[in-house]
Amino acid sequence: MLIALTVLSAVVANSHLENAATIIMVLAAFKFLAVAFYFMELRHANTFWKALLIAFLTIFIGLVLII
Repeated sequence: MLIALTVLSAVVANSHLENAATIIMVLAAFKFLAVAFYFMELRHANTFWKALLIAFLTIFIGLVLII
């Protein structure tokens, strides 16, 4: 899944879409969540840590897209 998302990001980056940056950031967010919940075992963590991770990701991507 991570490889497929990476290849999709590369395809979007090489296309001439107006919203390419937004699409790439959303794909990166999915990859970040996949790594965090699967490889870092956060799916078994306390709900506070899950909410904090998702809030951080939302704020970070929002700020990057605004800038």
